[in-house]
Amino acid sequence: MAGLPGRILRGTNPVPVIKAEPDEGNAGYFPVVIAGPQDSPFEGGTFKLELFLPEEYPMALGRICLDILKDKWSPALQIDTVLLSIQALLRAPNPDDPLANDVAEQWKANEAQAIETARAWTRLHTMNNI
Repeated sequence: MAGLPGRILRGTNPVPVIKAEPDEGNAGYFPVVIAGPQDSPFEGGTFKLELFLPEEYPMALGRICLDILKDKWSPALQIDTVLLSIQALLRAPNPDDPLANDVAEQWKANEAQAIETARAWTRLHTMNNI
């Protein structure tokens, strides 16, 4: 697995903006923490993700609605670029390429209400969860 980062930390106090370190028992598994971007409905939240590198890595990666993981994937991309792109989705969700169709439909039908729901769920489920 050439090109794997040993550790990715972006940002500082009080929590890194993005933190990913390989699991001690499995170098292909990264527990990831991404902070919700400022000035977004997810601000103040900390989001826990799991990154599993497939056997095909670096030729393939991912199952999320993110163009660089699908048709724009390149083995030259770094994992930190992928994580920054995931964080960018929190700042600017794309309801035209959803993972959850019902959420995308709500976002399209009433964006203001969807943003308020995202803020409420962020407060309820993701604050202080590290």
